[in-house]
Amino acid sequence: MALKITLKPNERMIIGGAVVSNGKTKSNFIIENKVPVLREKDIMSEKEADTPCRRIYFVIQLMYIDENNLTTHHNTYWKQVQDILAAAPSMLKLIDPISDHILHTRYYQALKLTGKLIEYEKELLNHAR
Repeated sequence: MALKITLKPNERMIIGGAVVSNGKTKSNFIIENKVPVLREKDIMSEKEADTPCRRIYFVIQLMYIDENNLTTHHNTYWKQVQDILAAAPSMLKLIDPISDHILHTRYYQALKLTGKLIEYEKELLNHAR
């Protein structure tokens, strides 16, 4: 089944590793094969990956769009998970399903769940202050 995406004026997305920028008007795209697609709202820059859980999101994003370096991204992910769990074991209940998606190459689903992990991290940091 094809995926129809409507981009707002000047919105960007990543399709199969290529950054696509829209012009001044709304545009429709139909993706007819299976390829990684990330809309601008789901894209995190390396600079924005400024907390441990945001770095997890960023590395999963790289797994999703940069298939050529999967081994490196997986190694980075598992190291980051170890570090987070050592500091905050309560995150295990959120990290387990993310890791399950990673192990089954469901990177987009892992990204979506990582949003909840980032929210939990914010709550922990706010509580610590």
